[in-house]
Amino acid sequence: MAGGVKSRIRVRQSASRRGTEESPLVRWTLITIGVAFALLFLLVPLINVFYQALAKGIGYYFSSLADPDSRSAIYLTLLVAGITVPMNLIFGLAAAWAIAKFNFKGKSILITLIDLPFAVSPVVSGLVFVLLFGLQGYFGRWLDDHDIKIIFATPGIVMATIFVTFPFVARELIPVMQATGSEQEQAALTLGASGWQTFWYVTLPSVKWGLLYGVILCNARAMGEFGAVSVVSGHIAGLSNTMPLHVERLYNEYNSTAAFAVASLLALLALFSLGIKTWIEWKTRRDYDLAQRAVAEPEIER
Repeated sequence: MAGGVKSRIRVRQSASRRGTEESPLVRWTLITIGVAFALLFLLVPLINVFYQALAKGIGYYFSSLADPDSRSAIYLTLLVAGITVPMNLIFGLAAAWAIAKFNFKGKSILITLIDLPFAVSPVVSGLVFVLLFGLQGYFGRWLDDHDIKIIFATPGIVMATIFVTFPFVARELIPVMQATGSEQEQAALTLGASGWQTFWYVTLPSVKWGLLYGVILCNARAMGEFGAVSVVSGHIAGLSNTMPLHVERLYNEYNSTAAFAVASLLALLALFSLGIKTWIEWKTRRDYDLAQRAVAEPEIER
């Protein structure tokens, strides 16, 4: 019996491979094109960033990063990401839970609003904040009378960054929560668990990898955002320049080596995020394979 099940599994796997197998010419042509594009448009520019950053030596590299304006830009970038990511985490969890677990009027509108930053140019979103909170904007006079600074200050940068990044966590969690369903939560509630206990011990563990994946993407976009932040920051060196804006300023001042030094730090942060993302994908794939194997083994034994 077990031999028959194994034979059927092998037949299905062989048929699946035959259905997706291409000729060697097509396969290697596609692989070559993919590798060539990756090398030309990703790896070569990345190597060039580090080469240019170290063109004047390691001492100049670290002195460029230790410059007061550079340190201020690094601090502001990390501060904005540190505020943006937790807020998007809270919103993403709430929005994904509501969309995946409940049916309500306006659900499609909420999904559309979540996708809005993907359709709107970051520069346009920055201009919207200027029109709302700038000195000549709708709330500008009231804010000025109460000595509240939003535009050309950290709050405006945070708001603009939140706008362009808030879809990432929600969009990663919605399909994961929809796939897991609500049976486990209903069972936990039936057994007497509170809403918080159900969320903490049932819902969150089932979506943890999707949540981490969304957080990593959100953090990477928050640190690298340029368009919206450029509009609302005012480009004030040492005060409202994030790392991408500081790179532009240094390059426009013909200090390209220092610009590449700061850019290399951004690249290192991006590579670190990419490494975590790759590990999460590997971990998720391994857990899925183990689960599939656990389901298949009893069937083979029968």
